[in-house]
Amino acid sequence: MPGHGTDEKSNNVKSVMKALLIMEELDKSGELSIGDLSERMLMDKATVHRLINTIKDAGYVNQNPDNKRYSNSLKLLAMGNRVMEKSGVKHIARPYVEELARKTGETINLGIRVGNKIIYVDKLESSSTIKVGLGIGVSVPSYCSGLGKAILAFTPEPELKEIIDSITFEGFTDHSIIDSGLFMKELEKIKQKGYSVDDEEYVDGLICFGAPIFDFHGKPIAAISVSCPKYRYDEEKHLHLYTGLAVEAAGSISNRMGYKSE
Repeated sequence: MPGHGTDEKSNNVKSVMKALLIMEELDKSGELSIGDLSERMLMDKATVHRLINTIKDAGYVNQNPDNKRYSNSLKLLAMGNRVMEKSGVKHIARPYVEELARKTGETINLGIRVGNKIIYVDKLESSSTIKVGLGIGVSVPSYCSGLGKAILAFTPEPELKEIIDSITFEGFTDHSIIDSGLFMKELEKIKQKGYSVDDEEYVDGLICFGAPIFDFHGKPIAAISVSCPKYRYDEEKHLHLYTGLAVEAAGSISNRMGYKSE
């Protein structure tokens, strides 16, 4: 109802949305005070105080007894882990992640889409890769990651349109695609080729090759990627090798998930 903090057009409950945004800000920044959150989110302190205490009472936020600052608890991580376990993707994909790491000597990533972000659910890191802090549980924008582009390219309409409309395109590097029209053209190319390339679009000096993983309904539920430092990448030597191995691994995992290609 409009009189109870509901957005009539979108049916969003504003207080719930604000609470979730607070948790996202804590996820990005770590420990923050009421004043920090009020300033960053352009909310008055009384509103922030009321919302964050509600979240804390539900167990999703902790308060440091020494400095009184707030941080996210591990409750969401535990929930996320249960989602991953129930989906079965991580368990099924693990042998293929290991095999791909052995064959390439590079970092292998497994990710799922949550909204317009990609969550890393498994990773085997090369000892000689660029360290960028993209560990398990970390989220990245889907539009500038090999994993995200591989999933989105095979996501059907109108779901894809809703995802694209929810994205705020920003340039993380000079190579980031920040125009939705150009991005849609990029997805068409990926769908034709069967694999994606993130060529320094999120991290300078890092190139990634992704391939989608499908469930038994034919829905893209995850993706696997090979990442390597750009200085070590030789297109003539590595492009066909890495994309071929990624597509092969993704196909094997998809088959294990019950997917039958036409």
